[in-house]
Amino acid sequence: MKVAVCSTQSYDRQFLLAANRDIGHELVFFDSHLCEETPQMVAGFTAVCAFVNDTLNTPVLKTLAAQGTRLIALRCAGFNNVDIQTANSLGLHVVRVPAYSPHSVAEHSVALMLALNRRLHHAYNRVRNGNFALQGLLGFELRSKIVGVVGTGRIGTAVTRILHGFGCHLIAHDPQPNPECISLGVEYVPLEKLYADSDIITLHCPLNQQTHRLIDAAAITRMKHGVMLINTSRGAVIDTLAVIEGLKSSKIGYLGLDVYEQEADLFFEDLSDQVMQDDVFARLLTFPNVLITGHQGFFTAEALSSVAQTTLQNISIFERGGICQNEVTVELLRAD
Repeated sequence: MKVAVCSTQSYDRQFLLAANRDIGHELVFFDSHLCEETPQMVAGFTAVCAFVNDTLNTPVLKTLAAQGTRLIALRCAGFNNVDIQTANSLGLHVVRVPAYSPHSVAEHSVALMLALNRRLHHAYNRVRNGNFALQGLLGFELRSKIVGVVGTGRIGTAVTRILHGFGCHLIAHDPQPNPECISLGVEYVPLEKLYADSDIITLHCPLNQQTHRLIDAAAITRMKHGVMLINTSRGAVIDTLAVIEGLKSSKIGYLGLDVYEQEADLFFEDLSDQVMQDDVFARLLTFPNVLITGHQGFFTAEALSSVAQTTLQNISIFERGGICQNEVTVELLRAD
């Protein structure tokens, strides 16, 4: 099948081409994002392979359908950037990669916790400048700290396994409690109690109507003074302006982000020679207790290989007329 691969980086080409050797799809790579200004670039492609920062709203989907596209193959787990109802009404099938490597994101989440706690980013810069003083680098032991995990799907569960090994006291919130987490001693609690009791809060929930800006000013007010907040899920799960106010008041003592609500204009690109245009993101960078990575959590060889294999398998199933278990439909959304 002829497949247009959007938002392509060099590593996308590397892993997709390697996975495609024994499959034989015709992959055509485009560096540009898919958005309302660019759907014409993929005209004539039956399948379009998109990533997290491609825009697949109603205008884009209508154009794609009119141009002959029949399959949207997401090489990611999230699908909040796709209007699923419109896609289904146009006869467009949407497939995704629901579980490429939960361990990659989970390990990155814990890495953010450790780096923030022990101020590793500051220590690294100090030592390079010949400063070996320890003032300002005081951390705490994770052992016995209360960690609140919001969302205990595959990634959240992997995080609980790691933190269980550190000796943390784990509490969680999820509409569907996970038996594996319960077996590890995780206590499921209402969100209000999780906010109030947690020393560290780590977010691993999907972005939907219920979780959009879940962490807002009201939620932050309920949290412990000096709480550590980690978000490796989706940027819009937190209200960034409210979090900035929390940082200014020291209510939030540590912030680790791998995602950002307006990341489409920033992440995955080298903007080092340009003036920062996003004032909110620039403000975040001024805080010494904030550590941001550019949607890097998934970025391991194991995850990229899994993403490529599953994406191409999804396309092959569609090409053969089979039923893909990774398809996203309106009925699935309602079931959730």
